[in-house]
Amino acid sequence: MGAVNTALTLAGEDVAWFRDGPSLAVSARGAAATLARRLGLSGHRSAEIALAVTEAATNLQRHAEDGALLLRVVRSGDQAGMEFLTVDAGPGMANVPAALADGNSSAGTLGIGLGAVARLADHFDLHSLPGRGTVLAAQFWPRTADGRPVVASAGSSRADGVTRPISGETVCGDAWAVRSVAAAGPGQRPAILVMLCDGLGHGPLAARASQAAVKAFHATGDLGPDGVLNAVHAALRGTRGGAVAVARIEPDAGRVRYCGIGNVSGFLVGGGGRKALLSAPGIVGSHMRRLRTFEEPLPEDGALVMHSDGLTERWDHGNLPGLLHHTPLVMAGQLLREAGARRDDASVVVVKGAW
Repeated sequence: MGAVNTALTLAGEDVAWFRDGPSLAVSARGAAATLARRLGLSGHRSAEIALAVTEAATNLQRHAEDGALLLRVVRSGDQAGMEFLTVDAGPGMANVPAALADGNSSAGTLGIGLGAVARLADHFDLHSLPGRGTVLAAQFWPRTADGRPVVASAGSSRADGVTRPISGETVCGDAWAVRSVAAAGPGQRPAILVMLCDGLGHGPLAARASQAAVKAFHATGDLGPDGVLNAVHAALRGTRGGAVAVARIEPDAGRVRYCGIGNVSGFLVGGGGRKALLSAPGIVGSHMRRLRTFEEPLPEDGALVMHSDGLTERWDHGNLPGLLHHTPLVMAGQLLREAGARRDDASVVVVKGAW
């Protein structure tokens, strides 16, 4: 799961993945309706969410290869909403605007079409690569009496990520978290801290380690990357431990400072390619070498990507046309689709538009 504490982002919590199979649409619809009621959404809004989830899930069943749907809870202050993400391995859409046009629905679905799903959502984003696959994200909030979403910043999160457990498990041993650091003075922008933890192994014990890392990340008062990593190291003693990386994005300085231990990957991506961020060998919570923090300039109109070894590093955003024009969640989903492995827990977090 992801935990976020910053005015620049919305808090996201992964609830459950639903994978391709005969019961995908029914299971996802039922879970979405139950979750909407639990979050206190109105009966009308809950029905709209269930309708949109059913349409998206049925599209996966009928037309996609290796499709999956993720239900999430999103929070902003004391408000809670829902979000779903779909990921598939093809065939992709050659003409996205046509697929979103009114009256264009897939045979065997409820007939409302993806365009109607986009209108029901308070925020909608879709990135499709013909022959490769599609990632779709739709976000839903409670509505005011005059039909406006209660959260004005729907879909504006500058940091987001996704986790996926290894096949056969229901909990993921990976976790990510984001927090902001108060600006040093008037007119300055806050720094952003990002952490990704891959708990050793998988299942509940790995999840226990990664959630201990998230808790320590939010509690520490030492806000340098190495200081955060030392706090996480202390918190993970007595657990399995994990691989952890921490990045501090400083927009006004135009730089990112990065410190990592273990097999967590970090990259700066932009129009000029991608730059790997270095981590040292070790296990956080068990044994760490002397920490080193590396500094790199932030790429213009680029993004920071961090992921666990549940994704290979053999992805190239240059081969994913248009990726950098999409939301951090859709970017994360597309990288998971492109490079994720089912034989391990997987997580990826993306920060974009924060500098």
